[in-house]
Amino acid sequence: MALCSALLFIAPVLGAQEARARDSVPWTIVPMPQASLVLARDGSLIGEIGKEIRTSISIKSLPAYLPHAFVAVEDHRFYQHDGVDVVGIAGALKDNIFGERRGASTITQQLVGNMHPTLIDRTDRSLGRKLNEQAAAREMEKHYTKDQILEAYLNQIPFGHGWYGVESAARHYFGKSASKLTLAEASALAAMPKGPALYDPLKYPDRVRQRRNVVLSLMADQGYITQAQATAAQATPIITTPNGGYSAYSPWFVDVVRVQAMREGIPVAQGGYRIYTSLDPVLQNAATSALLEETASVEAQPGYAHPKYARGAATQSGRATTDYLQGMVVALDPASGDVKALVGGRDYADSHFDRAVDGMRQPGSSFKPIVYAAAIADSITPNTMFADTALAITLPNKTIYRPENADNQYMGTISLRDALAMSRNVVAVQLGMKLGMDSIAQLAHRMGLNSVIAPYPSSAIGASAVQPLDLVATYTTFANLGTPVEPRFIYRIEDRNRKVVLQREVRALAPALDPRVTYVVRDMMRDVVERGTASSIRRYLPASIPVAGKTGTTNDNSDVWFIGLTPDVVAGVWLGFDKPTSIAAGAGGGSLAAPVFGKMLARYYASKPELLSSRDAAQWVPPLGVIMGELDRDTGQLATDQTPADRRYTEYFVEGTEPAPLRADPWKLFGWGPIVF
Repeated sequence: MALCSALLFIAPVLGAQEARARDSVPWTIVPMPQASLVLARDGSLIGEIGKEIRTSISIKSLPAYLPHAFVAVEDHRFYQHDGVDVVGIAGALKDNIFGERRGASTITQQLVGNMHPTLIDRTDRSLGRKLNEQAAAREMEKHYTKDQILEAYLNQIPFGHGWYGVESAARHYFGKSASKLTLAEASALAAMPKGPALYDPLKYPDRVRQRRNVVLSLMADQGYITQAQATAAQATPIITTPNGGYSAYSPWFVDVVRVQAMREGIPVAQGGYRIYTSLDPVLQNAATSALLEETASVEAQPGYAHPKYARGAATQSGRATTDYLQGMVVALDPASGDVKALVGGRDYADSHFDRAVDGMRQPGSSFKPIVYAAAIADSITPNTMFADTALAITLPNKTIYRPENADNQYMGTISLRDALAMSRNVVAVQLGMKLGMDSIAQLAHRMGLNSVIAPYPSSAIGASAVQPLDLVATYTTFANLGTPVEPRFIYRIEDRNRKVVLQREVRALAPALDPRVTYVVRDMMRDVVERGTASSIRRYLPASIPVAGKTGTTNDNSDVWFIGLTPDVVAGVWLGFDKPTSIAAGAGGGSLAAPVFGKMLARYYASKPELLSSRDAAQWVPPLGVIMGELDRDTGQLATDQTPADRRYTEYFVEGTEPAPLRADPWKLFGWGPIVF
């Protein structure tokens, strides 16, 4: 009797509440915010941009069991009621009287409350809010079909982690569209609205499995599936996709894409756009894992004296900065400049700061190839001998600059080739003074480096801070025999109607170096890997993959680098602390940064054997105008019959700078007799 009286009390009040609800139209189905999708080169999803991560999907594209799963567990009289389940209310009131609290909100009521939170505050437990919600639900049912309401509900509800709607939930939890979910997966999603944090498949698969099985039983009881289907699905384990459904962990890359798109005036944050990018998921994953593994290896070394990385430690402690060892990796396609991988740090959750794009660091000796390129362009040959000895240079301010080598030793007379391979600072400083740092700075800018290169001798060994991405991009000059290309992140952007609103083509800069000069310098950089400071790379990459590059270490060991190239990739690695601090005594680019490069590319090539099997044997063949000869490594002169085999090597010269015996003499042709045609 008390129950019936309560229902009679509610009925007349609903009419007044419905009138007020219609005036404020909380019953309308409004478009919900959509995400802009960021897609990798292969079309896979790598990120989303927007206030709410949602991609709406038509209910017609879904398997019937998916919406039925939600109906079965959330509102099994959905197809019978008018927006308010009076029978459900009666049951809830009865249960509440006997001390068992439960709600009786229909799917329609949930929708109006979640879609119009400013009009229907679902955190308000008052009777007035409940009546407003019921009135709005009834009004919504008058204006929309059941399928329209159910579709809006499925696209609106949150699934944790900032993911909204079944399409986003399906992609992030199971790595597929909601249209392709299995019965077991669909019912697992239906288990979540009761508490997305409580029933998170990533954290609590066993808990979700138990509730999923309840959903399947309800579906069978209500006739949506057979008992056999329910039993088969209940036996299926909960298997979620790694990386939250993304093909590669690439948050720093996605940040760059967002900024570039918005600078072009495209409001990607408002959602609905498709952004096609240059990222290669295989290389991105290889870069991420190599960086994490090698930085952890550094921290594990005996006597390491700095704070060590622990996942989530900075977030949990509320630290504003990360004081553990950081790093960055950038990899580009040498032909197009496409950024195939970008890792801006060790943990995006700890720090969103992108050390590849927003950082400014001293490059150390990784700047030297630009100096050596200027030297070769100035007709200084690779076999020219220099004195690797102590220098004292008086600067304009009358102070004395004394450049030192990283090992604090001097090798005496040494060829230009060996000076680069062994990274002798003194020789690079001599070249900088001889050629003029202003000329070297101009060459660096032609190669795409936008940073200011200070006109001091120390800039020849990388004392001027640069943006890492820019520096790595300059090495495309060596890959392309003199012509650098700009880094490219975005191919094109389409709006929600699939209209192209931005298209970016490959942009090559003006040639910066003579192809012959570039080839000679690149071959000198190969010696850095084969027998110089970056020989550690050969622990990871076979000799069949040609590699050229340069290590870099700042004077106080606070920045270590390796930037290198193969026929397929130009890539750079940096390690250091956000607040420059010596990493460790003896730390160097060859021992710390080069292994990241080697491990990354070893994994990349292992996953892409077609790059090796289809490689053109003519790659990295000297262009016309490059003269080669066999030299004695100790003397820098042409080899003779007495030169031991272990001292013989092939040297390359820009035509016109080669030793006299290598020059062709056209007059000798006439000594051989007349030319017969």
